[in-house]
Amino acid sequence: MRLVYFAMAISIVLWVMRAIGRHGRTIWREPMEKTEKKQKKKLSLAGQIFIALVIAIVVGLLIQPYADFADTYIKPFGTIFLNLIKFIVGPIVLFSIMSGVISMSDIKKVGSIGGITVVYYLCTTALATIIGLLVASAMKGLFPVLSTSGLSYEQQQTQSFMDTLVNIFPSNFLAPIYEANMLQVIVMALVIGFAILLVGEKAAPAIKGVNILNDIFMKCMEMILKLSPIGVFCLLCPVIAANGSAIIGSLASVLLVAYICYVLHAVVVYSFNVRTMGGMSPIKFFKGMAPAMLFAFSSASSVGTLPLNLECTEKLGASTEVASFVLPLGATINMDGTAIYQGVCSIFIAACYGITLTPAQIVSIVLTATLASIGTAGVPGAGMVMLSMVLQSVGLPIEGIALVAGVDRIFDMGRTTLNITGDASCVIIVSHFLEKRAAKKAAKEKALTK
Repeated sequence: MRLVYFAMAISIVLWVMRAIGRHGRTIWREPMEKTEKKQKKKLSLAGQIFIALVIAIVVGLLIQPYADFADTYIKPFGTIFLNLIKFIVGPIVLFSIMSGVISMSDIKKVGSIGGITVVYYLCTTALATIIGLLVASAMKGLFPVLSTSGLSYEQQQTQSFMDTLVNIFPSNFLAPIYEANMLQVIVMALVIGFAILLVGEKAAPAIKGVNILNDIFMKCMEMILKLSPIGVFCLLCPVIAANGSAIIGSLASVLLVAYICYVLHAVVVYSFNVRTMGGMSPIKFFKGMAPAMLFAFSSASSVGTLPLNLECTEKLGASTEVASFVLPLGATINMDGTAIYQGVCSIFIAACYGITLTPAQIVSIVLTATLASIGTAGVPGAGMVMLSMVLQSVGLPIEGIALVAGVDRIFDMGRTTLNITGDASCVIIVSHFLEKRAAKKAAKEKALTK
């Protein structure tokens, strides 16, 4: 019987590869130059990922009775793809930030970009928490009141603010990349980049080397991203097979409220920010971000989506030097989707325990969720750590996390998508700000020369 299951798995994967690749190029081969104008147009990466997403949902629902089979024979292919993404993220962050710092040629400019980025991330995270709390409070009548007797939850280790501050700075050159600690990698890249700038002309060979290595790892990223549709199918299919029944079960209303908040935050907050501060049409922004959003939804990893997010923002016209700095930072500290999750789950858990949150407790949730986002790793499941911190801050039982732990992955898919979209909105806004400042400076200099 296991041989039959294995044969089914191979057949499904091959079928997906054919379905996705029918309109596309061969995965590892560069496209041949067009010799005819009437050549069939290639399906975009976003289209390929969307097809994979739909097929994964359909197949996942069909094989729900065989969820173990999907977990055993399909998920490993997705894990292989995600491992390749994780392998390339560290070097890309290190060399892209170093290249960006060098290209700016001004330490003050880097500090200015960093300041704007952190303030933007903290403001949108606080706003996301408020949206989650308000919508969940208004719709808590839809929430089921689940039994809390016999609940148990093993609290994951949390760090104090000072521990988090200390851990931002690496004590070993290789450990940050090995451990995928993005904050430490960012600090490394900034220190080395600043040093190269301060050395001056002697560092010309180092500048050339950094740019070459950045180009090499970017090319590796392009190769890996061509596997995205297959990776999306293999990552999402087992999740749907295992959680399909839970989605339509007792927690459906909680998931619905969370996703309403995700969509509301994206459509209202990001659209407004991109339009007013980024000078870009929201439709253009979301259309350009479609590949990264679809990938984030299936992988539930902010860090894993980073390479594709870089590609999408650059195609939208954002500055490469800005994107290479803002996106890695956002993958670590920008948690808008996770903040909404904190707000919705806090209201739900409080309702299950028969507790009504006071205004002071609501303010505490907003502050805790915002500050806790700094230093939280952008990997699947990290929201659980933040949720335990938020519950502790208002005296709610941590055991209540067990009520939502079973479908945390479903929450995670939506909140990760919102997180990476928020990162991209910041890139567009900062790039537009720098363009306006450069244009203003050029106009001023032109006026003085007359």
